[in-house]
Amino acid sequence: MDAILAWLKRQLADPQVVALTLIVLLLAVSVWLFGQMLAPLLASLVIAYLLDNVAMRLRSRGVPDLLAVLLVFTLFLAILWACFFWLVPLLTRQMGQLFQQIPFMIAEVQKALLQLPQEYPNFISEQQIREVFSGFNSELIRLGQRLLSFSVASLMTLITILVYLILVPILVFFLLKDKIQIKRWVSGFLPRDRRLTHEVWVEVDQQIGNYVQGKLVEILIVGLVAWIAFSFLGLEYAVLLAAVTGVSVLIPYVGATVVTLPVALVAFFQFGLAPPFYYVLVAYGVIQFLDGNLLVPLLFSEAVNLHPVAIIAAILFFGGLWGFWGVFFAIPLATVIQAILQAWPREIAASHAPPGAAGEAQGGA
Repeated sequence: MDAILAWLKRQLADPQVVALTLIVLLLAVSVWLFGQMLAPLLASLVIAYLLDNVAMRLRSRGVPDLLAVLLVFTLFLAILWACFFWLVPLLTRQMGQLFQQIPFMIAEVQKALLQLPQEYPNFISEQQIREVFSGFNSELIRLGQRLLSFSVASLMTLITILVYLILVPILVFFLLKDKIQIKRWVSGFLPRDRRLTHEVWVEVDQQIGNYVQGKLVEILIVGLVAWIAFSFLGLEYAVLLAAVTGVSVLIPYVGATVVTLPVALVAFFQFGLAPPFYYVLVAYGVIQFLDGNLLVPLLFSEAVNLHPVAIIAAILFFGGLWGFWGVFFAIPLATVIQAILQAWPREIAASHAPPGAAGEAQGGA
């Protein structure tokens, strides 16, 4: 206990550590308590952060500041409206059609599996298979109830979407246009001596910028290539499965494995065990192989240096807190934590330095 108190006294005696700790705690508590309320603002901040990098590249090529902002903002609006009026309705329609087919798919799988007890009576029984599918049916009923409740609340969902479609573009535009004034205003509330906080922010800015931009490009490329491959092979629900394949790259080591199941099921029930079924599996495997061995090294040349265990732990933790967005930002948030830990003063290492180290350091200085 005395060692902990002594450590706390040493840390609290450093104003840099106190400032960084207060800033991190304030941001964490604000997101925790008001995250849902401030969701449009948080989404706008993320979008503006990404678009600002594009605007900076235009400025570096001689494009005037306001014109660069208008070009980037116009591109953002075009993508937003294309997604809302084309992609989202298409995905929703294909998802509804797929849900209608799921009971028939499960019935066919059950029929095929019920033949196994006749061939392997010592390993599996008919009762075991029926119990497994009884659980599947219960999950389907619960899923149907959730979908029904969602449709009942569709009016509120529509209002929320409309609010996002109006507020987010407005916020994004002003965050891009008045970035300098906003940064100056926020800096006025921060301590003047914030060297440690600045070091953390520089590291986080570089790592998160590289990661989020690279991940968005990776999702688009993988989804587009998957859509082309699935459409060429005549696979049903090609857009939906391609979108799921693209989003699967958000979860390293797990996403590709999980998405294999719906792709294989749709291909099996459409083609059976005919050659097109195997073509789909081969195409999916090639896409995942090229993504992991070619695309990721190209996009993430300055990759986030996190251990696989840390990545999976971050995905589980932040995904449990914030769902999809927690999964999407799990690695950037883990990068923030890593940057803070790396920048944190380490007095213990200095106290255990060899006797001549201090003198050598002073002499070298």
